Amino acid sequence: MDFIAELEWRGMLHQLTPGIREHLQEAPRRGYIGFDPTAPSLTIGNYVQVMLLIHWMRAGHEAVVLFGGATGRIGDPSFKAEERDLKTYDELDHNLAHQKEQMSQLFALAGKQLSNPASTGSVTVVNNLDFYRDMNVLDFLRVVGKTLTVSYMMSKDSVQTRLETGLSFTEFSYQLLQGYDFQKLFTERGVSVQMGGSDQWGNITSGTEFVRRNLEEKAYAVTTPLLTKADGSKFGKSAEGNIWLDGELTSPYDFYQFWLRTDDADLAKYLKYFSLRDKEAILADCATVDAHLGGEDHYREVTDIKTGLAAELTQRIHGEEGLQTAQRVTNLLWGRGATPEDLQALDAKAFRSLSGNIPTFTVARSVLPVPLLDLLSDHSEVTSSKSEARRAVQGNAIAVNKTKIGNPDATVSATDLLHDRYLMVENGKKKRYLFMVE
Repeated sequence: MDFIAELEWRGMLHQLTPGIREHLQEAPRRGYIGFDPTAPSLTIGNYVQVMLLIHWMRAGHEAVVLFGGATGRIGDPSFKAEERDLKTYDELDHNLAHQKEQMSQLFALAGKQLSNPASTGSVTVVNNLDFYRDMNVLDFLRVVGKTLTVSYMMSKDSVQTRLETGLSFTEFSYQLLQGYDFQKLFTERGVSVQMGGSDQWGNITSGTEFVRRNLEEKAYAVTTPLLTKADGSKFGKSAEGNIWLDGELTSPYDFYQFWLRTDDADLAKYLKYFSLRDKEAILADCATVDAHLGGEDHYREVTDIKTGLAAELTQRIHGEEGLQTAQRVTNLLWGRGATPEDLQALDAKAFRSLSGNIPTFTVARSVLPVPLLDLLSDHSEVTSSKSEARRAVQGNAIAVNKTKIGNPDATVSATDLLHDRYLMVENGKKKRYLFMVE
């Protein structure tokens, strides 16, 4: 696979340095991308760069993931409106350890979806704190600080955009560290290509300057466009905030729903960026989406395309178990024909995701067993009164854990709880409620 050609048809190529096409054609190469450990988890925004490394490896090259254990301690000014709040060292180390584990899982799960995973290159993880741990300030100024002139550093967009609002020397020096990172990886691991988002172009080319000036060698750079939604908003955000790649922070169901709720105008772009299916299949789906946006009636086909992309990515991020959970919860909330067995198959994490998507009531364990009519009226807002609750039960509208209840004298006890805590109640076909017992 031709790496650059792959990025071109996917719309993932923004900038590159001259000569890189020939460089990649001559032999398998090593390339890297840096990841910032200032967040508690990787996000779907980070996954754009993970996909870049996956395509790099599919082309037979070797990938290096560089975690910013050092650079995360000072903050990257690139396209930030103001100075970052510095994280504690303990917090950064904890984040890095978690993200390192996530990264290992992401590449393993992606490999399972490739038609020929054996054809991919390898991946290595490095922490750039190892480059600076034993370097004192005088060594830094002599070895690193002498490489780039102030005028060169001032010319970078990441610096220019912050001059009026304020830029500390700490963040100004960020590009020195990232540049030296490239030099260290070049000399110690033979890494000749650095990749990243377009906002990193200035920092990445500072790295190529380090290699050129200090080693008298040639290094290369590739960047992807910053991925935005059709409305101009930032990709990877929802109404609730970040879409995390950690199932504890963003449940597999919410992750799955993010893709199902994708704006039709964004779908073709997302297919090209994230799907690992054959090029012909991806482009055929993109053509269907474009025809739909052009006025043709392809609503059902576009819905199926979204569902397929949601399934592909949920399985790749959260595994087969996570996908099954997301699909079960989706069916319970929005589908038809869900059974008590479907509800019982959900784990406790799935019920926690349910609590964020349907009205949820907390009930003290001491009230159990409780008459069903009391539960519906006195301990919740399922019905406005006990008489309304009685009519609903007699009208066969009430289901507890997907089982219809026709007896108004029924009671709910601890044995009815799922995972010893949860109870799902339905009033009619569309109103669903979750009870949590504490």
